[in-house]
Amino acid sequence: MVDSFNHWSFGHLRPFVKKVLSFGKGVIKGHCKFWIFQSFNGVIAVGSLLSFLLAMAYAYVILIPRFQPVMNNRYETPHFNSSVSECNYFEGSWIQDESYPLYDASQCPFAERGFNCLANGRRDRGYTKWRWKPKNCEIPRFNAREILEKMRGKRIVFVGDSLSRTQWESLICMLMTGVEDKRSVYEINGNKITKQIRFLGVRFSSFDLRIDFYRSIFLVQPGPAPRRAPKRVKSTLKIDKLDDIRNEWIDSDILLFNSGHWWTPSKLFEMGCYFLVGGSLKLGMPITAAFERALLTWASWLNTTINANRTSVFFRTFESSHWSGRNHLSCKVTHQPSSGTEGRNRSPISDIIIKVVKAMAVPVTVLHVTPMGAFRSDAHVGTWSDNPSVPDCSHWCLPGVPDTWNEILLSNLLSKNY
Repeated sequence: MVDSFNHWSFGHLRPFVKKVLSFGKGVIKGHCKFWIFQSFNGVIAVGSLLSFLLAMAYAYVILIPRFQPVMNNRYETPHFNSSVSECNYFEGSWIQDESYPLYDASQCPFAERGFNCLANGRRDRGYTKWRWKPKNCEIPRFNAREILEKMRGKRIVFVGDSLSRTQWESLICMLMTGVEDKRSVYEINGNKITKQIRFLGVRFSSFDLRIDFYRSIFLVQPGPAPRRAPKRVKSTLKIDKLDDIRNEWIDSDILLFNSGHWWTPSKLFEMGCYFLVGGSLKLGMPITAAFERALLTWASWLNTTINANRTSVFFRTFESSHWSGRNHLSCKVTHQPSSGTEGRNRSPISDIIIKVVKAMAVPVTVLHVTPMGAFRSDAHVGTWSDNPSVPDCSHWCLPGVPDTWNEILLSNLLSKNY
């Protein structure tokens, strides 16, 4: 830096220095006798003049460079990831935190019995004591009252499968900790939380806030088998047509989607469900290709329908499951998070979601939860559901991992001054 400064400064200073030296030379030639034979006062006068000229030269060197443009090839501007809005929430690690969990599921009437592992007999509570810590930033500590005030008058809509319903229940339970009168929070149709119901809506009446859930496990329309289809075809998915309840999602302030867990051979081909495009049956279409085609249908609808100035859209990626053993039928829930991901930090479904979203016109924020969930072999429902005879290494206990998804969702909204 010093070398470049000297080169630049004195390169520009050279003409000025020449003028100073030329002037000084004239003074010396014309007044040599004066310096030798005149009074001492004359020497002082000439010295003062030279001092003045040197001072001017010094000022030129020090002050003028401050007003010159910075040379990009010689100076680098440092970059700091200090802004919350620039935080990569999904690169980090789980750390123990005794201040967790954020709520008691038994005190929340909207937490499904099947997800309340402690109420169903699980004795170890260690899985509730883990907090996600991003690598280069912090997730702000959850404050229910603050969030409720900021979300006053809003409508939040979750669309997807049972994992979406889990996150929906988690958010309601988290926010209820900031409500004094619990009776002011209710399901708008008086419905109980069930696995098959297509619509559930909870209203926080004191804050005029609604949080809705729409069950749409594929996002696209299911349909019957077409005429003259092979016998193995029992039903179809119209992957070029979005779910027929799509218009119910439009009037929302926050819209969050998920899909993926039903896009498997066991839930599709083994059940006789195949894909339909424009009325044409696609018997040989791979599941990943069909999923991408369905997401393109979703993206096209979103691009032409959603008002991005009002609605903030999110899509949560595939949630890591921890099935093991032959044919992935064994479910072993650990007492501690896994030390490694064993490949569960990647998913073709997640890769397709990220790819499609990148090409969209409407801004969509991807909640890429796949890597963080890969470590949480301890947090699944296991045999602590409302049906212990059926192990579950796909869904999560509440409180638990879905709370972290909501902390990140809310942090993202707050960082954008929603």
